[in-house]
Amino acid sequence: MLNVGKEIAVLKHMTVAELRARYAEVFGEETRSRHKDYLVKRIAWRLQSLAEGDLSERARARAAELGSDADIRMSAPRTPAKAAPERTRVAEICISSDKRLPMPGTVITREYKGQTVVVTVLPNGFEYEGEVYRSLSAVATAVTGTHWNGYHFFNLLKGGNDDA
Repeated sequence: MLNVGKEIAVLKHMTVAELRARYAEVFGEETRSRHKDYLVKRIAWRLQSLAEGDLSERARARAAELGSDADIRMSAPRTPAKAAPERTRVAEICISSDKRLPMPGTVITREYKGQTVVVTVLPNGFEYEGEVYRSLSAVATAVTGTHWNGYHFFNLLKGGNDDA
């Protein structure tokens, strides 16, 4: 009786040249493969199949039946995949030259009178409570009700300090 575990251990310690020779011995034909793991798996499968028996005739017939009914592609399509769905939207990202301003997508938070003010930096503005503003100063004015320098209000001045 074949001990498949021992055989696999022996196969894993063989060189590729030895595995190719063993493949030819077991299958009765040469292999073009030089992939060690592939050869080990194929040889182990064949040894197990020879020792324990192959598929039954019923299983072979069913496999042939399934194979003949299937629409099998023998090679990958040569044409590129279809373009992205129409729901995909491409937008330009405008990076501001102002170094105080974070990248689009950044969330700026600040505590003001016991509430947390959350602003999302957009490529062309700032979102606060579902509304888009053109500047941080406009957001600060909407929050406080009085005019503020937006960079000062959100502490985005050069160096991140409040000395201004």
